[in-house]
Amino acid sequence: MGLFDGKTALIFGVANDRSIAWGIAQALHREGCELAFGYGAAPMEKRVRPLAESVGARLVEECDVADDSAIERVFAKVKETHGTIDALVHSIAYADRRDLQGRFVDTSRDGFKLALDVSAYSLVALTRAAEPLMPNGGSILTLTYYGSVKVAPQYNVMGVAKAALEACVRYLASDLGRKGIRVNAISAGPIKTLAATGVSGFKKILSYSEKASPLRTLITTEDVGNAAVWLLSDWSRGVTGEVVYVDAGWNIMGLTIPLEHLEEME
Repeated sequence: MGLFDGKTALIFGVANDRSIAWGIAQALHREGCELAFGYGAAPMEKRVRPLAESVGARLVEECDVADDSAIERVFAKVKETHGTIDALVHSIAYADRRDLQGRFVDTSRDGFKLALDVSAYSLVALTRAAEPLMPNGGSILTLTYYGSVKVAPQYNVMGVAKAALEACVRYLASDLGRKGIRVNAISAGPIKTLAATGVSGFKKILSYSEKASPLRTLITTEDVGNAAVWLLSDWSRGVTGEVVYVDAGWNIMGLTIPLEHLEEME
C-alpha cells in the first residue's frame, strides 16, 4: 500500500518532464495518489497532457492563474470529477525576462506587478479555491528558492516574489490550520528546468552550486519529489508554515567559496 492510496492531488506547474512539479507528480503516483493537473498557456498542452495521461490523470485543464474566473472554472471541474482533494501543489513562477537581467533597481512597475501576481498571489488564489474541496483537511505545497532570503545573482524581482510567497505560506498556514489544512514550501536548489533557463548565467550557478554545497552534488527533481511526499502526507502532520530546504546543504553555508579554491589561495 502507498502513502496516498485513495487520495487525490491537484498539481499546477508541470511544463515538461524536467519540471520540479513533474518530479513531485511521479513521486505521488508511486505512492498510489490519483492526480489531476492544471497547466498555463494553451501551447503547453501538447507537453503536459501526455505526461498526465501516463500517470492515469482524468483531469488535465488549462488555467491562467492570474484570472480568477479561470481558477473558478478549473476547481468546479475538479469538484465534478473528484469531489474532494487531499493535496494541492503550486509550482508556478514567472517574471519578464528583462527583469531578470541587469539591476533590480531598474525593475519596471508592470514587471513587478506581474512577478508578484503570478509567482506569489497565485498561491493565495489557488488555496482559496482549494479550501472548500478539503473538508477533511489536506496539505498544500509550493516551491521557492534561496534567492528569497539572500541576494542571488540575476534573480532580481523573482527573489522579491519568492520572499512574498514564503510570507504567504505562513499567513495561509495560520488561517487554515484550524481546518486541518497545512501549508508548506520546499526551497529547492538549482535544477535545470525550463523556468531556470530564464535566469542569466544559470549554467555557472549550477556548476558553482555543485562545487560549493556541503554534499558536493546537484539535487534532482526526484529528490524534491521525495521530500514533497513527506510534506504532503500524514507523516508530516505536525508541520505547517515551514520552508524546507532541499538544496544539498547550500543554505547553511556562510562562505560559499569551494574549499579547493581556498586551498589554491594559500
